Amino acid sequence: MKIIETERLYLREFQYNDKIELMKVLSDPESMQFYPHPFSEKEVEDWIKWNIENYKKYRHGLWAVILKQGDTFIGDCGITMQNICDEILPEIGFHIIKEYCNKGYATEAAAACKEYAFNVLRYSKVFSYTTIQNIPSQKVAKKIGMQLLKQFEKNNEKYIVHATSND
Repeated sequence: MKIIETERLYLREFQYNDKIELMKVLSDPESMQFYPHPFSEKEVEDWIKWNIENYKKYRHGLWAVILKQGDTFIGDCGITMQNICDEILPEIGFHIIKEYCNKGYATEAAAACKEYAFNVLRYSKVFSYTTIQNIPSQKVAKKIGMQLLKQFEKNNEKYIVHATSND
């Protein structure tokens, strides 16, 4: 079932059989350089399970990003509830398989998720947070209209938070 559709993509709920494709990004050391480590196969399974639970609990989570041309799985994008500075907030996140990076897919999917957060889920604000070194994700946040909100430290790691309002 398609949740969101854009010009080149559609986003749908994860299925357990997405594991092999999702491992192409979540288990890749280069793609996961801003995470503590690349995910194991079990961690990818848990990631899918966590998102399926989020769909039931919040009516959203990270969704599979599918390139319409060829019906190709290229990563994930969506809205998860994250602890940002001791507050649980809706956060837009994504992971795109590296061969599909720098083609505007993350920006296209994230922009669509922002609109979904405002128009369907009725959030008044959405956030994005990344490690301070994750410049590519910060660029996507800015491209979809988010403004720098603050920096904070967690587990000896510096993070940067962007936000936008539905106004």
